[in-house]
Amino acid sequence: MLDAAALPEARGNLAAPLGWGVIGFGWVARDYAAPGIAAAGARLAAVADPDPAARRAARALGARAYATAEAMLADPAVGAVYVATPNHLHRPGVEAAAAAGKPVLCEKPMAATLAEAEAMAAAVARAGIRYGTAFDQRHHPAHAAIRAAVAAGAVGTVTALRIAYACWVDTGWSRDNWRANPCRAGGGALMDLAPHGLDLAEYLLGEPVEEVAALTQRRVQDYPVDDGALLIGRTAGGVLVQLHVAYNCPEALPRRRLEVLGTRGQILADRTMGQSAGGEAWLIDGRLGLRRPLPVAEPEASPFARQMAGFARWLREGGEAFSLARDLHTMRLLDRAYRGDPPCR
Repeated sequence: MLDAAALPEARGNLAAPLGWGVIGFGWVARDYAAPGIAAAGARLAAVADPDPAARRAARALGARAYATAEAMLADPAVGAVYVATPNHLHRPGVEAAAAAGKPVLCEKPMAATLAEAEAMAAAVARAGIRYGTAFDQRHHPAHAAIRAAVAAGAVGTVTALRIAYACWVDTGWSRDNWRANPCRAGGGALMDLAPHGLDLAEYLLGEPVEEVAALTQRRVQDYPVDDGALLIGRTAGGVLVQLHVAYNCPEALPRRRLEVLGTRGQILADRTMGQSAGGEAWLIDGRLGLRRPLPVAEPEASPFARQMAGFARWLREGGEAFSLARDLHTMRLLDRAYRGDPPCR
C-alpha cells in the first residue's frame, strides 16, 4: 500500500517537503528533475545509480547516494520515487518502488514494450501505490494556456492538431547511447518523442487519440532505430492529429511547433515543446487572419517544477492529474504505430 508514513502529512508536519528518491541519475534527472524538485519546494533525498560519477553528483547536491534501488528504497527519507533509467529498466525500477510501497513517477514512455508496461501496471495495482508517467509537456505553462483557450471555444470547433517535435541526434552522439539501441529504447524517434505528442493531444483536446497509424524512416543517421516518423491519428470526437518527430532535423530550423486549428481560428505555438519554459503562442482570428499573443500565466515556470509540484499535490488531494489507465492507452497507441515494423525483433 501507499507508504503514508513517508509523506509529510502523515508525520504531522504539513510544511515538511516531500523527499524524492531518484532511480537513475542521468542528464535528464540532473539537469531538469533535480532542479524541478527544488523549485517545487520538495527535496532530493536520495539517488540510486550504479555509476560512481552519478553518485558523486548526487552527493554534491546534498542527497544520499546508493548503488542499488533496493538500498535507496529502504531509506525512510524517500517519500516518492522518480524513475529516470533507460526505457528497458523502467519496469524493474517501478516494480521495486511498488514492492516498497512508494508512489512513483516514471519517465516516458512507460516502458520499452507494451508487455513490460502492462506488467508494471499489474505490479502497481497489486501494491496499491500511486503511479504517474512523467509527461512534462502537459505541465508547460504555455500548454496550460492553450488548453484553457481551446476549452473556452477560442478557435471554435477544433478540427485538427499538428505537432512538430524534432531535433538532431547524430551518429557520434548516439554511439553507446541506449536511445540508439532498439531493444533498450523500444524504438527510435517515434518511441522517444511521439509519446509527448500523444499525451499532449489528450491534454489539450480533453479526449484521447483512439486511432493511429505511422510511417518511420532511417534516412540520415547511421544507427539501427528510426531517425524520423510521421504519425496520424483521430480522437473519439473526430479531431485529426498529426505528429512529425525526428532525430534528423537541424537545430536551427523551426523544429518545435504546435498548431490547433478550428472553425473560428487557430492557435500557433513556437518553441513551447521541450523540457524548458518559454516559447511563444498566438491566437489567429479565422475571419480576418489577425494575430495576437495568447496570454500565459507564469510563462517562465519550469515544466519539471510544475510536474513535481503537481505530483505532490496529487498524492495529497487525488484527482486526475496523473492516470495509469491513460498512460497504458498511450503505450498501446505506440505499440500499434510500430506494429508493422517492430524495432526490436
